[in-house]
Amino acid sequence: MAQKPLFDKYFSQRRYENAHLNFTNLFMWRNIYSIKWAEKNGCLLIKAGYDGQQYMLQPVGPDEAIVPVLEEMADLFAAQNMPFVIRGVEKFMVDLIEKWRPGQFNFTGDRDNFDYVYHSKDLIELKGRKYHSKKNHINSFLRTYSNYQYEPLTPEWVPHCIENQLEWCRKKGCDDDPTLRGERDAIIEVLTHWTELNLVGGLITIGGKVEAFTFGEQLNSNMAVIHVEKANPDIRGVYPVINQKFCENAWQHLEYINREEDMGLEGLRKAKESYYPVKMIEKFITTFK
Repeated sequence: MAQKPLFDKYFSQRRYENAHLNFTNLFMWRNIYSIKWAEKNGCLLIKAGYDGQQYMLQPVGPDEAIVPVLEEMADLFAAQNMPFVIRGVEKFMVDLIEKWRPGQFNFTGDRDNFDYVYHSKDLIELKGRKYHSKKNHINSFLRTYSNYQYEPLTPEWVPHCIENQLEWCRKKGCDDDPTLRGERDAIIEVLTHWTELNLVGGLITIGGKVEAFTFGEQLNSNMAVIHVEKANPDIRGVYPVINQKFCENAWQHLEYINREEDMGLEGLRKAKESYYPVKMIEKFITTFK
């Protein structure tokens, strides 16, 4: 947590649209992805590992500092006899790497990790026939739960949001699924450090009980990123309601909202596509040929 100002400084030096390049994401997933970091030559270097593979994220720093750092990264992996892999590489970094060593790398689009970006206005207004089913779900919710309340996620609500997450896990069987278990731990980690992370959140209560919550933050000058959205899966319409209300109350002043990736999960992909993104933030896996 003490490193947040340092990471924020690096990430503010360039307009990043990649949700991975954000302190909260790195902090909440640091244990699951064995994240380590270092400063080198005016750049922030981030190493991660998952499912037995180690890799780097793209270096964060000024263009002129990146090539020497890439050389050191490649040498480090070679010395450890490991394949040199960089994941989450944005298009501008693809161009820098290709310029550094022309024709030596494969750049593979990592579709499961493309971020979905929407116009905030679209998520708030839900105008047009394409959002008809969303509006039906919302209207059903409003008819059934006319006593619902939307509240900002403030520290006194944190224990109630943790209980909502644990209840969601009981229904979804997190203990039997390492991915869901890791997500649960990451979300609780954020909620436990709510004040220090300086995030923005919202929640839905019905009869005083938290039935949905969400949180995010401003990613760059005109884009917010939503890190998490959780709701009682038994309540029809609560997901589109928390999404709409959070965007309306927290992000109306920004043009875009990044709702992160779908991780290749069919249900999540369908849900994110159903809101009609205006663009996808492409990320590439970079390896030597």
